[in-house]
Amino acid sequence: MYYKFLNNHGYKILSLRKHVRSTKYMSSFAKLAEHKDLSKIRNIGISAHIDSGKTTLTERILFYTGRIDEMHEVRGKDNVGATMDSMELERQRGITIQSAATYTIWKEHNINIIDTPGHVDFTVEVERALRVLDGAVLVLCAVGGVQSQSLTVNRQMKRYNVPCLAFINKLDRMGANPQRVISQMRSKMNHHAAFIQLPIGLESNCKGIVDLVSQKAIYFEGDHGEALRVDEIPQNMRTESDASRHELIEHLSNADETFGNLYLEEKPFTENDVKAAIRRTCLKREFTPVLVGTALKNKGVQPLLNAVLDYLPNPGEVENFGLKEKEGQEPEKVLLDPARNGDKPFVALAFKLEAGRFGQLTYMRCYQGMLQKGENIYNVRTSRKVRIARLVRMHSNNMEDVNEVYAGDIFALFGVDCASGDTFVNDPKTNISLESIYVPDPVVSMSISPVNSKDRDNFSKAIARFTKEDPTFHFYFDTDIKETIVSGMGELHLEIYAQRMEREYGCPVKLGKPKVAFRETLVAPCEFDYLHKKQSGGQGQYAKVIGEMAPSGNLDVFICQFYSKI
Repeated sequence: MYYKFLNNHGYKILSLRKHVRSTKYMSSFAKLAEHKDLSKIRNIGISAHIDSGKTTLTERILFYTGRIDEMHEVRGKDNVGATMDSMELERQRGITIQSAATYTIWKEHNINIIDTPGHVDFTVEVERALRVLDGAVLVLCAVGGVQSQSLTVNRQMKRYNVPCLAFINKLDRMGANPQRVISQMRSKMNHHAAFIQLPIGLESNCKGIVDLVSQKAIYFEGDHGEALRVDEIPQNMRTESDASRHELIEHLSNADETFGNLYLEEKPFTENDVKAAIRRTCLKREFTPVLVGTALKNKGVQPLLNAVLDYLPNPGEVENFGLKEKEGQEPEKVLLDPARNGDKPFVALAFKLEAGRFGQLTYMRCYQGMLQKGENIYNVRTSRKVRIARLVRMHSNNMEDVNEVYAGDIFALFGVDCASGDTFVNDPKTNISLESIYVPDPVVSMSISPVNSKDRDNFSKAIARFTKEDPTFHFYFDTDIKETIVSGMGELHLEIYAQRMEREYGCPVKLGKPKVAFRETLVAPCEFDYLHKKQSGGQGQYAKVIGEMAPSGNLDVFICQFYSKI
């Protein structure tokens, strides 16, 4: 059976179209600004270790949902680069440096996506993204498996209680072994995980996937994998599929009481029963469904999008708390109401700052109430009032204006002077503060100085901007060694900022190892006997000091005798 893949509004995706956009195709994205029910909203992050395929996966998601017309590779030969890697340095190096936000539509659901970096040097970008997201996709390489940054990302998800799906990517690579990856998930990450999909072939023989929930085989055909063919499970995979499905049922029975009762009583259960059990356990972080595919070869992305809608929470299914401060009392914990009726006071968290073309761009997540263009909001920390002249939704480095935002939306504002982690409300009497973002301490320090002394003004502007945007980037002057020191999460972190200073501010800088401030100390006790005499007219000075100096812990009491000559 053949099912031609269409985008969510019934318009065929024309992958060969380069410059002309359909009017109907463009108008479909106006629906993102519409007031939708909470159940139709998903806020997800794509997180993983370095080079696991996060940005490539995001590029495919945007293509299959009709958000972009054609796909580009992270290190493509056309010198265009992936949509979410908008910075020139990202495209040159082939890595993600800053988290980038976008939004799209899949099956009438609005999906807000944040693509995060994989390097530990930019871990704060992952930290603040997971702080405001409701769910996440943990991407794992089929060859590398669970790696160091995978463990870090897993700890961050646990810190903010973020439910996740696991997507084992790069099945087309030599040495791909998804069974080893899921074994590492269970042993290293302590995930209660099981396959809900199996690959049909590995490496160069990767042809499609087997969906264990619907018990069907899915093949991805067409020039870009946009045509899905649903068929029966291949005969040579029946035994493996039955064993993996039985393992999935056992895991769900152990994790979910409702499904466990059906299993123990040997009652028949349907596909919907299995889906409901996966969803309930996934939301509680008691079970992690594992999907498979290869984003580069355009296989497995559409079923992953379906799983995001089926198993990850909407904003109404996540409990978010604020602290209401009362004078002379302990702060009261308040459960925020994400209902999108606009009756509750507006509460939002500023989670990321960025220097935009029109001033400071502040990324926010709305947790309660609604905000319209032209209204006033208040910074709870500083009590300053700000008038909202422009509301935008971000698509990588492109902005699209909206007139209002609701609870569950991720949006951006211009001209708001604030710090990362500030809470904003529309009623100063609300006085609710949201938990800020965990910021790790810097681990590497280097000396920094502009190559040309005439660039000191630009150097100061760059430092002021970067330290405000990135709370893990520190700057100070060491009076002992008389050097300016910058601290960050790694050498790559500091090197990237040095290159950005030269590119964006025309200020080449010199990085180096900081000097060491040496100090002398005693290794053995030392006696002294000093006589001070001074006579230069008028009253003279005379003193005699006798004593002993010793290292700390063996310090004797000084014996001092002072005599003054009158």
